[in-house]
Amino acid sequence: MRRTNTFAVRPLSNDDKRLLRDLLDASASLWNELNYERRQQFFDGDSVWDTADYRKQYVDVLSSATAQQIIRKNTSAWQSFFAARENGENTAPPGYWGNEDDGRELRTFIRNDQYTLEAGERSRVEIPVGHALKDEYGLGYHDRLRLEVAGNPKWDGEQGRLEIQYDETDDTFRAFQPVTVPDSRQDSPLASHEAALDVGANNLVACTTTTGQQYLYEGRDLFARFRETTEEIARLQSKLREGQYNSQRIRRLYRTRTRRRDHAQDALVRHLMERLYAEGVTTVYVGDLTDVLSTHWCAEGNAKTHQFWAFRAFIERLSYTAKEYGITVEVRPEADTTRTCPVCGEQDDTDRDGDVFRCPCGHEAHADLCASRTFLDEQASEPVRSMARPVRLTWDDHTWSELSHSPERASPNEERTNQSTGDGKLASVGTA
Repeated sequence: MRRTNTFAVRPLSNDDKRLLRDLLDASASLWNELNYERRQQFFDGDSVWDTADYRKQYVDVLSSATAQQIIRKNTSAWQSFFAARENGENTAPPGYWGNEDDGRELRTFIRNDQYTLEAGERSRVEIPVGHALKDEYGLGYHDRLRLEVAGNPKWDGEQGRLEIQYDETDDTFRAFQPVTVPDSRQDSPLASHEAALDVGANNLVACTTTTGQQYLYEGRDLFARFRETTEEIARLQSKLREGQYNSQRIRRLYRTRTRRRDHAQDALVRHLMERLYAEGVTTVYVGDLTDVLSTHWCAEGNAKTHQFWAFRAFIERLSYTAKEYGITVEVRPEADTTRTCPVCGEQDDTDRDGDVFRCPCGHEAHADLCASRTFLDEQASEPVRSMARPVRLTWDDHTWSELSHSPERASPNEERTNQSTGDGKLASVGTA
């Protein structure tokens, strides 16, 4: 079973920081050059496998092993792309690490036998660099770049390929180390629970599990910051000279906006998967918004779903992370779940007022949590237990933190915990 350890990586000096940035930038350059050639070949109807020898071009900067890892990673991305096309999926070819406006996405991959990770009182990781960088920064012929590591590994097992990324918004380097864990609690027959997600923008994710737990990740503050940045970009664009379409400041704002969103998404997905794993969840159902997005289009909804939340990219990130925890993600239709009462099944006479869902049967609760509960009822292979008080979480630019339960944030009925009925459904008074 594959799991991933995550660390913050801290260069020991300014020279080490510049060296690491140069290494990651060269890795991104290699990926983009190779990917550009393969995209051109693909669109011209030619084979994408006959390319220039990029390993030879980058060996002096990256080292032979690291250059080869970037090439193999790109090859794997194209193999997955062709496999998806054979399965009838309408997917785009592998993209670039960054673009001209936002700059390159700085990252690299180190082969599993080419780095040393030592955890303890002074945790550190050592990685190889090419001879050209060694000469430029004064490293010896046999030296490797030594970096401080913050955090202890959560998983112990056979180490895989190390990924290092730079987050420009936080000015932080992060390392991701996949490991193969011999035994997993997910293999136990006790681990058989399911969960359903209602994905949105006001509330990014509303999750209900068959254990009776619910999680709500709030997104209004995040979207407000996203919109403020978007408005500032528009203001600066309006001041550009005629014929000018961009500026360094505008590009920086675009880059900050995107990376701030991606950081929150990455943290949300990992935070949620860790909780679901601890509960023994093995399957997560996510609503398919394809038809909803095309049918119910509006300017603000488009900005939230496509630009801010980037729904499809979120699902890809969710699926990728879930695999690390042995959890399967299934995308299913979720028609009518937002207007269906999870207690009595009523659809026509229910009412949604902002975040509050009301039904003539007396059920009143958070609308998105109701939707995720109804969705889970439709998909789950086992009855859903009675609901505990929802766990509400908010983003503070670094982590998702629980909000204290307060009446102004909840409907009156969320002050009490449900009592389940004999058939596994909720009683008419309680939360969803």
